[in-house]
Amino acid sequence: MPEASGNGFVVMVTGAGGNLGGAVAAQLSDSGAKVAAVERHHEVDIRAGGQTGEILIVGGIDLTDLSACQEAVRRTLEAFGRLDALVNTVGGFQTGPVGELGLNQWDQMFQMNARNAYAISAAVLKPMQEAGYGRIVHIAAAPGLKAGANQAAYAASKGAVIRLTEAIAAENRDKRITANCILPGTINTPQNRAAMPNAKTDGWVQPADIAKLIGFLVSPAGGIVTGAAIPATGRMSGTYVRSV
Repeated sequence: MPEASGNGFVVMVTGAGGNLGGAVAAQLSDSGAKVAAVERHHEVDIRAGGQTGEILIVGGIDLTDLSACQEAVRRTLEAFGRLDALVNTVGGFQTGPVGELGLNQWDQMFQMNARNAYAISAAVLKPMQEAGYGRIVHIAAAPGLKAGANQAAYAASKGAVIRLTEAIAAENRDKRITANCILPGTINTPQNRAAMPNAKTDGWVQPADIAKLIGFLVSPAGGIVTGAAIPATGRMSGTYVRSV
């Protein structure tokens, strides 16, 4: 059985050039895993600390294209000989009311969130099923459980990611393949700080903290959790009182 902190463990991280994807790739690499860093762009900068694991840059991959996803898997297997886990951080965010002008947004959100999650899952499942082991983690969102105003397209597409994750978990439970998704709160990134300059950021979620949670889910110890949509909403406010 592969060890998450061992040199034989291989993880594919999609969106590795982004804030969360980069944090996940760095966290796993620092733990000794071999990381296939998948990105649409050809240049990816992974800022790991000790960086004890190997990093393979797999650039030019459009996750909405199944053949491109299969190519990413092929290149990973060619380089590392195995594929133990997938962490898919790719997605998009748009809001708008339901109306005649919103149909394009609906299609875009399903392309960016639901279709890419399905395509990369389908591509990695084949070698995982053959090996009888695997870990899959997607990034969903709380609106996928309950939509608010102006969230129809985004919420429905993230809801599809949650249902996809549940189906993968149910279909592969006997193959030692788990599938889970994370529902992050507002992530503390330069882009979010610029978009919300007056927001209180002390309760926002750090990408590195989400990466640690994902590190557990893709580990052998994480095999106890499957089919879950896990909130990761940041530090709780208020005073902690210890009961005795």
